[in-house]
Amino acid sequence: MVLIVVFGVALLIAVLLSGLAARTVLSTSFLFLVGGALVSDGFLGLIHITPDSEIVSVTADLALFAVLFTDGMHVSFPKLRANWKNPARALGLGMPLAFVGMALITHYLVGLDWTTSFLVGAVLAPTDPVFASAIVGRKEVPSKLRQLLNVESGINDGLALPVVLILIAAAGPTSGHAESSLAKIGLELLLGLIFGVVLPMFVIALVRFRHLGAEPKLQPLLPLAIGVILYALCHLTHANPYLAAFSAGAVLTARSIEAKESFEPLGEALAELAKFAALLVFGALLTPRLFGDLSFGGYVAVVLAIVLIRPASLLLSLLGTRFTRQEKLVAAWFGPKGFASVVYGLLVLQAGIPQGEEAFTLIAVCIAFSIVAHSSTDVPIARLFHVDELTDTEVPAARTGVGTSAEEPGRVGT
Repeated sequence: MVLIVVFGVALLIAVLLSGLAARTVLSTSFLFLVGGALVSDGFLGLIHITPDSEIVSVTADLALFAVLFTDGMHVSFPKLRANWKNPARALGLGMPLAFVGMALITHYLVGLDWTTSFLVGAVLAPTDPVFASAIVGRKEVPSKLRQLLNVESGINDGLALPVVLILIAAAGPTSGHAESSLAKIGLELLLGLIFGVVLPMFVIALVRFRHLGAEPKLQPLLPLAIGVILYALCHLTHANPYLAAFSAGAVLTARSIEAKESFEPLGEALAELAKFAALLVFGALLTPRLFGDLSFGGYVAVVLAIVLIRPASLLLSLLGTRFTRQEKLVAAWFGPKGFASVVYGLLVLQAGIPQGEEAFTLIAVCIAFSIVAHSSTDVPIARLFHVDELTDTEVPAARTGVGTSAEEPGRVGT
């Protein structure tokens, strides 16, 4: 119950400060992260959460699923067909480069063995849709750049998971059986994609029957029902829930724009709440002891992961594209680590591999630094495009509609 009170107070403060946050680098994400840290065992001791607490994995899992489901609704298949090459470059070249680069600095600066180093690289390679949405949701940012970041962050979590699971098998007690897991992992990905495509199409087909259909006030609950069923179905069958969530959101928009428009306000609000709850819980893990356990080389690796590895890998992947220099730099910088990495980092910790605790410490600190760095720079970055490109366009709407003004988009959840 103490955790609920803390969450309520943090939510109230975030809403009251949202107007200020819309005009400054103050981030509500940062408020929840700091709030979680302050009430944890490392400071006030009001709540007691450890990395093996079920609430950590559950809240991170729910937040990631909810944001992927709503962000999938922002995908336009016609635009994606016309501009598929840029996301393909980011996923096919940028992500592997980030994976290898992170593994190299982890091995040489932190001293982890090669298998565990590549495991850390796989966990931190994907960008997180929860925090990428801070840019994706701002209409002053060029649409092709938003499309690139949205598709990249929505798909790369599912692409990273098989590599994470195989490397865990290679590094852990089941070492030597990694290849036998490949078919199982492939099946989980395939099932996630099938469920994510078939379930919304089936429900939309039902709605179009002559004697079926939702009355207006209940229409927003139709996509919510799809999401709830999909989440449970994936966990019951071990299908990949993240690939399922993103594909379901995209299919729902493609097949029923009415359902998408009716659900969007509710979906955005639910995704923000899930994100805030997960941030609060993750913040409770950020104790002084955790930061003290990371070596100096580990901190150097964290900084390089944020300011060098991601930017360099994506800039290389975008060579020869029609993005402007400014757009390339924004895409390269905005590669946040977040709940996907939290979920995968917990898998590493719970697997019992020899250097699992050291790997998780590095992952957790990197995520914390990334959340602070990226959630506090989205407003200045968006303003670059606002000044240059929005002189004759309408003022962009907020993702959540809280704290908006005539000059600035809302910032709750960024």
